[in-house]
Formats: sequence, structure tokens, C-alpha cells
Amino acid sequence: MIAPSDTIQPGVIAERVTELSAGELSDIVDACTQAIVEGGGFGWLTPPDRPDMEKYWRGVLLMPGRHLFVSRVDGVISGAAQLIETPSNLEAQRHSAQITGHFVAPWARGRGNGKAIVRSIEYFAREAGYSVLKLDLRETQKAAIALYNGLGYVRWGINPYYAMIDGKMVEGYYYTKKIQDPEQ
Repeated sequence: MIAPSDTIQPGVIAERVTELSAGELSDIVDACTQAIVEGGGFGWLTPPDRPDMEKYWRGVLLMPGRHLFVSRVDGVISGAAQLIETPSNLEAQRHSAQITGHFVAPWARGRGNGKAIVRSIEYFAREAGYSVLKLDLRETQKAAIALYNGLGYVRWGINPYYAMIDGKMVEGYYYTKKIQDPEQ
């Protein structure tokens, strides 16, 4: 099932993708690299070499239980996030899924790309039967924090030792959102 596109501003859409053409792979690598350089690279502090980044994105598409969502501005991939299903051995948590790897290229920020991606993920997750979404963010990711707060995600915890950036410990924030009542 493909989540519908969620247009925020003219020319901006978000959708779930199950494959990437050579051009789309180039777009997502470029967008991700730019986001990393600008400090919004979902874990990486320095961009990996292009071949390694291409392998990473090809791998995302191959992993069972992992779904890739992208935003596009006028057809060019401008951001992405992943939804990770809870593994079957965590049966008591199967009502929830994890959002990870969310970024928007610097050139595309301020147009609703991030919001479009989250809305697309939420729609897909509801259709897949999930009732709760979870995520975590570094305290340095101010725009992402504002986005998720504005979309109704609730910060429930803080890890004071979440990440190390430039020799300094950085806090991590944990969020959750109930997107529908659990299926019985």
C-alpha cells in the first residue's frame, strides 16, 4: 500500500517509495549530504563517501519492515524519513512503529517538506494498523523539535548522554504520538 501524496505548498509532495531510479538515488544522496553538512543529517556528523551513501539508501529499500518516505519539490527529492516496524519478538510493542532518519535538504526548508513527510508516514502507519509512533531527536535539531511539537508529538523523556558532537555531550529527546486507538 502506498500512502497518498500530501501537498503542503505548490510543488511539494511526500510519498512512500519502494524503489529509486538512478536519478532519484542521486537526488536523495545530494539532499542527505547537504543536510548532514548543515547539521541536520539524522546521525551522521560528516557525510560518508558517495558510494557508501548510495549503498546505504539501496539497503534501506531492501530491509524488511523498513519503509522509505521522501518529499519532492518539483519532482526532485528534497528530504526523507523512514518508518521502522517493531520486530515480531517485541510482541507487546507491535502497536507502535519508529520514525527515524528524517531530514530536509537546506535548499528545501521552510516549504512544508518535513510536515508533508510526517503526515505521509502517519497516514501509512494508521492504514497498517499502528496506533503509536515513536522517535528521538538531538537537542540541536531545533527545526525538527518545533515540527514534531507542532504536530502533536509529546516529549516524554530526555537522555543527557544521547550524542557526542565536537567533544560535547548533547541531550536526546524522546517523543511519542497516539495516531489512532489500538485495533483489538
